[in-house]
Amino acid sequence: MIVTVTANPALDVTYGLDRLVPNHAHRVRSVRQRAGGKGVNVARVLRRLGHETRVVAAVGGTTGALVRGDLEAAELPRDLVEIAGESRRTVTLVSGEDGQATLLNEPGPTVRSQEWAELSELVRRVGASASVVVFAGSLPPGVAGSEYAQLVAMLAEQGVPTVLDTSGDALRAGVTGGPDIVKPNAEELAELTSTADPVEGATALRELGARDVVVSLGSDGLLAVTGAGSWRASPSRTVPGNPTGAGDAVVAALAAGLRNGTRWPDRLREAVAASTSAVAAPVAGDIDESHYRGELRAARVSTVDGQEEFHGAGSHG
Repeated sequence: MIVTVTANPALDVTYGLDRLVPNHAHRVRSVRQRAGGKGVNVARVLRRLGHETRVVAAVGGTTGALVRGDLEAAELPRDLVEIAGESRRTVTLVSGEDGQATLLNEPGPTVRSQEWAELSELVRRVGASASVVVFAGSLPPGVAGSEYAQLVAMLAEQGVPTVLDTSGDALRAGVTGGPDIVKPNAEELAELTSTADPVEGATALRELGARDVVVSLGSDGLLAVTGAGSWRASPSRTVPGNPTGAGDAVVAALAAGLRNGTRWPDRLREAVAASTSAVAAPVAGDIDESHYRGELRAARVSTVDGQEEFHGAGSHG
């Protein structure tokens, strides 16, 4: 079982617009609402890919009740801590035929020390029997940036592998706990390491404590710098749609590959396929399964130096 921890979950609201024009009123043509936050989205994708998963999160207030209700309706296994604060909402504005996305992220409620202690104990208890634990998303206000590092280190002592997907201070401190995989995007990595070269940045994160690093490069795909080697993976084509959940789909595939011991080239191919199939789906946390199957065959994976290329099932060369 792969456990996902969402310290700062949200109610995700997606508005579909014909086009987005600043300083104008807009008529919304579609509204979708569901429980979200990066870890919840990771769990949804894992289940779509056929993996057993469980959500751990902290929810509160009226919005938190909506999050709880949607998780129940989706029949996602879950362990939730009730907090006094009001859970946040995120709003995504998807406009135009190419699905351009504008995302509005609320900061989330302040989590009290006792509430965080409750969540940490839940992570310890549920994580002890997990094959992998994923920590995804921001830490809520009131929680120190070092808390992910402490949870990662605690699970490492129990022999439980971890994946960390966060940014800023939480990422800077989190890598010192020794996560098995860290997945920043290129912008987050450059901000943290003060280098625009993603290979150098990923190497720096490994020196800080991360075992392996996978960098999201947007439409250019993924870069992996690991103890076993370094690779680049890219999709066969650019996919129009909503990219909001693409990174979460990458994390889902990486967590599944970590659990299964999949070799890195195949793991990256699966991650690229999941990412682009998430862009092709209407909301974060979903994938287009037909696109996923096709991209498993078509995605390109090679060593960073370009000397060796790895082909997918059904491909030749």
